[in-house]
Amino acid sequence: MIVTVTPNPSIDRTVTLPGPLTRGAVQRISSVTSEPGGKGVNVARVLTQAGMDVIALLPAAPGDPLVTALHSSGVPFRTVAVTEPVRTNLAITESDGTTTKINEPGAALDAAAREALTRSIVDAAAHASWVVMSGSLPPGLPDGWYADVVALLASLPCRVAVDTSEGPLAALAAGFDRAAPDLIKPNAEELAGLVGGSAEQLEAAVAQGDPAPVVAAGARLVGRGVGAVLATLGAAGAVLVDATGAWLATPPPIVARSTVGAGDSSLAGYVRAAVDGAAPPDRLRTAVAYGSAAAALPGTALPTPAQLDLDGVTVTPIHPSVTPAPVTS
Repeated sequence: MIVTVTPNPSIDRTVTLPGPLTRGAVQRISSVTSEPGGKGVNVARVLTQAGMDVIALLPAAPGDPLVTALHSSGVPFRTVAVTEPVRTNLAITESDGTTTKINEPGAALDAAAREALTRSIVDAAAHASWVVMSGSLPPGLPDGWYADVVALLASLPCRVAVDTSEGPLAALAAGFDRAAPDLIKPNAEELAGLVGGSAEQLEAAVAQGDPAPVVAAGARLVGRGVGAVLATLGAAGAVLVDATGAWLATPPPIVARSTVGAGDSSLAGYVRAAVDGAAPPDRLRTAVAYGSAAAALPGTALPTPAQLDLDGVTVTPIHPSVTPAPVTS
């Protein structure tokens, strides 16, 4: 079983414009969709469509519209009861695939809800092959919450993946000396924030055929105990670094329609391949195929296995092996 955790779930509303977004102008939309969301929920939706055994854990009131939407989606889930409604996030997608996101902060969790959510994760993890924790943290959860949960899961046989940003990502990294996850999935901005440097330079280097800066950044994190770093780099593809090697994957040519859920789809693809016993290069291939397929779909649509172009993904070994130098600072 795969457990996904979404501490800050949402109803994701996506409006599609027929042309560019013009600030300050009246905009006419060509379509609008509304789906159950939050990064962990998206991962669970993708895995459910692939026929995987998955359960989504999240805080929500029993009668919340998100709960109704999850019932309709067919995604197995469990909720921790809260009193405030789940947030609604807005994504505005332009005709060239450019996406602008406007996210609410989320429903606050009190001490009882925080403890119940943590306990439900630990209980579910005892029967899981993977626990995937994703997204921002709502008011009431401290930045160090992911790091604390990773430490609680360290004694269990499940593997742990974390996909987050900003303060929670920095706090997670600060806790690597206690326990580090088996996988993190930073984008270029998040990777640069962890190791220093410029996100633009990381992406530009890969686009110009030089993944070495991304590999070096990933290797530093592996040297601090992280099992693997899946760095997603938009149209440039993705780089995977673990203790045995590093690989670059370039995506198939697509017409980008919406980036909503693309990173979550990549993470789901990696975990799906890992559960199926795939070697690291094939985990990366599946991750990039899923991310590319998601970007080619409109609105909040998420890809099914039939929509993947695995043969269109090129995976190249960067080094025979990676031996990260220990980080002393």
